[in-house]
Amino acid sequence: MLESHTFFSKMVDELVEFSEYDPELADGIRWLDDQAQKKGISFYDMVFEVLYKHDVNSKAKEWLNTRN
Repeated sequence: MLESHTFFSKMVDELVEFSEYDPELADGIRWLDDQAQKKGISFYDMVFEVLYKHDVNSKAKEWLNTRN
């Protein structure tokens, strides 16, 4: 569990560092940080929440497409 948490944190940290060279990514990171502050959660928790919701929605759409 600790390994996956460390991996996730490092991945997010690398995205933040890379955002120095990508203005669109930097805007997205600022937006995520604002949202995290509004919700009173950590930036990492906000990133996880967004990625989790995206994964769930993608799987739901995939399931729906296979049902038709």
